[in-house]
Amino acid sequence: MNGPAKRLAPDGEVPSPCVSICTMDAAGVLCLGCYRTLDEIAAWSMLDADAKRAVLAALASRRAVAASPQTP
Repeated sequence: MNGPAKRLAPDGEVPSPCVSICTMDAAGVLCLGCYRTLDEIAAWSMLDADAKRAVLAALASRRAVAASPQTP
């Protein structure tokens, strides 16, 4: 299976989704590079593989919401 939630580094670790574009959205909730919250970014190194995959699974829908046109 493809996709970020299934990707593993050679050593079995779940790689960070960081793309070195560390800019928060206007609300200060999500990073516009990886779409993680500040709490998720801060906790990443302490999360186990299942928790990391759960974060990765949420990123696609966050990215889609951020890309959709905003209605007034």
